[in-house]
Formats: sequence, C-alpha cells, structure tokens
Amino acid sequence: MVWAITCTSEKLASLAVDSVASIAFALRPADARQAIGDDVDTVCVDISKIADIESLRAHVEGKHGRVDIIFANAGGGRPGLFEPMSEEDFDFTVNTNFKGTYFTVQKLLPLMTGGGSVILNTSTLGKQGRPFTSVYSATKAAIRSLARTLTGELSEKGIRVNAMAPGLMDTDLARKTGMSEEMIKQANAQAHAVIPMHRSGTADEIAKAVLFLASDESTYVTGIELCVDGLAPHSSSVAAVDAWRASRIQ
Repeated sequence: MVWAITCTSEKLASLAVDSVASIAFALRPADARQAIGDDVDTVCVDISKIADIESLRAHVEGKHGRVDIIFANAGGGRPGLFEPMSEEDFDFTVNTNFKGTYFTVQKLLPLMTGGGSVILNTSTLGKQGRPFTSVYSATKAAIRSLARTLTGELSEKGIRVNAMAPGLMDTDLARKTGMSEEMIKQANAQAHAVIPMHRSGTADEIAKAVLFLASDESTYVTGIELCVDGLAPHSSSVAAVDAWRASRIQ
C-alpha cells in the first residue's frame, strides 16, 4: 500500500505507517524519519510551487510506480482582518491551501487506479464566520467544494474522494500563525467551555479518522466531509477574537 501524504505533522504520517505497509511523503523529512524510522520515504516539497509537486510525482513514479492513497493534508495561513489583508498574505494562504491541494491531487492522480482513496484536509472553519480567518476559511470551503466535484469526476474510475475537517486541535498551528501562548490559552478556554467533550482533539484522533476513510471499512463512503471536532458549535469565538485584537493593540 503506497500512501502519498503532504504533511507537516510527523504524528499523522507515523500512525499511517504503523497501521499499514505504506510510504509517506512529508514536508519535513528529518522530522518524519525521527518519528517513523528510516523505512519511510520522505521528500521535501513546497506545495505552493507546481514544479515541486511535479518533482514529487516523478519521484513517486520512479521509485514506487503507483499511489493507492493520497492524503492532501499540508496547509497553512496568515490570519488577519479583511480590510488590511495584503496581497502577499492572501496569496500565501491561497497558494498553500487551495492551489497546493488542487495540484497535489491533479499531479499524483495518474498514478492511482481503481480502489484508490483521496482524502482532503478541510476545516470546520470553512463553515464558520470567524474574524481574522476570511482567507483561510475561504480556502477550506473551496477544498470542501473540490471534494464534491472530484467525487463526481472520479467515481467512474473507482476512486473515492472524501474530506476530513478537524476542529480545535492540540497542534502547533496556532503558534505558527502568530498567536501568543496567552492568546491560545484564552481561545482554548472559551472553546473547551462549549465543546461537549471539553478538550481539544489530538493528531492521533485525526490520523485514525483518515485511516478509516482510506481503508476498506469505508468502501461505500465518498463525497462526505467527516468532522473530527468533538461536536464543537460552529460559531465565532468571542474570546479568541478579543485576545487577538488586544495583542494587535499592544
């Protein structure tokens, strides 16, 4: 079983490799090898660049000859209010999330045959109206739409396409986007108060959901968006917004 995973979290790649005989492709080769071992085949790719994705495809085709599962997970963003959003920050988020996901699947798809599974990483933010996330949320909504379209186009080839939407997760994504520890703490406290499970999700829980969508346990599941969010309400977090706004003023 050959997996192609665009991923900045070695946790996700690790669980996939532990569960099936797979080959994972991560954005951070050193991190992936440290977490998984030398058996994993890693390639450093900037998915916002078509040339990088084409080099990934050439590597996969030359070394493995096929892809059974694509998990288009890599993404990022530069959060900010709508009015001052710069073209540079807009392009970074759109190119990384939507363009990168779109062309990763397009370039790797010729290596996939019937029975293959494509899983696209969306976000529960794609359904929400949270301040500071206009571009990020729009890209995730676009990826959800892409999953529907590809379901219609690829079903006759025997390829399933699904989306997986994480909710509030215990990862470093918030720190990477510039949130301080105090901002993260306030946002989590507000969110945990309204999430029935009163906690954030983990990378392991995301990986297990992805494994279900990739496995023979879900052969009659296609075109869905599986929300892994602890039933979090899809509304804006006032505490997160207030914390972010206060940090910008200081």
